[in-house]
Amino acid sequence: MKITYKTSGVNIEEEEFAIKEMSNLLRKTFRFRKGKIGEVLCDIGLYANLIDVGDYALAVTMDGVGSKVLVAQELRKYDTIGIDLVAMNVNDLICIGAEPLALVDYLAMEKINPEIAKEICVGLYEGARLAEIAIIGGETATLPDIIKGIDKWGFDLAGTAIGIVKKDKIITGDKISPGDSILGFKSSGIHSNGLTLARKVLPKDMWLELLLPTRIYVKEIMELISNYDVHGLAHITGGGFKNLERLSKYGFMLDNLPKPQPIFTKIQIEAKIPNEEMYQTFNMGIGFCMISDKKDTRDVISKYNCSVIGKVTDDNGVRIVK
Repeated sequence: MKITYKTSGVNIEEEEFAIKEMSNLLRKTFRFRKGKIGEVLCDIGLYANLIDVGDYALAVTMDGVGSKVLVAQELRKYDTIGIDLVAMNVNDLICIGAEPLALVDYLAMEKINPEIAKEICVGLYEGARLAEIAIIGGETATLPDIIKGIDKWGFDLAGTAIGIVKKDKIITGDKISPGDSILGFKSSGIHSNGLTLARKVLPKDMWLELLLPTRIYVKEIMELISNYDVHGLAHITGGGFKNLERLSKYGFMLDNLPKPQPIFTKIQIEAKIPNEEMYQTFNMGIGFCMISDKKDTRDVISKYNCSVIGKVTDDNGVRIVK
């Protein structure tokens, strides 16, 4: 059977249109902090936004784990989903050069189950340990009329994270230029995007692999920012490699992508999905990208577990050469 991300229930084009409409109104609120502590420093559209707090900028972002919660419910395994929540937030913060500091979580449940909540917190703790952040609070809500899940144990998990960066160290992609190298860092698997499609095409005996936690890239990226001239950073999430377009108007030619993990091949075969859509939906084995000056490339790949997957060009958009 042929299934696309759109027919499975997720329309990325409609999401982008909705975000554009919302942003037009929300952007008008920036003036409420103009000239004050907390003045907004960037436009909407980056992985996180920044507010002025003196010599530093405070970075703020939020994200959730999406329909991966349904996989956890089906398998009755909840101890890794918290890692995904931390990862989806801190991996966005580091894209603008910010060091992640803290997170607050929002756990909405169809019916409170202390054991499930405790298991979720096991993952939150592990994610916080890996990212070296503090989870300083959150909110738990019982919403039986809104949250619906498997066997009445439905839940949703989201969070907001903050980080900090010196104003002269903010990374927005404005330094990107043609000839720069695109370095790719491997993913642990499907991460936390595209699960609406994956759940519909994969047999349930493969679902345990869908629960592999999203890789957290904080430590290596913070080191790279400290030691190299980093031009841009991209977390490869929903939308796949189109996320690179958030960094620059220049083009991104990906001509040395690694062979994706078998989970992606299985999804593609089962759903009869063309390559183009696969690379616009999933991370396809690369969970994070760094754009750097070509002169630093050899040194970086000799010290870190990454590889050159392409280069920046004069064209527009992302072009995948296979």
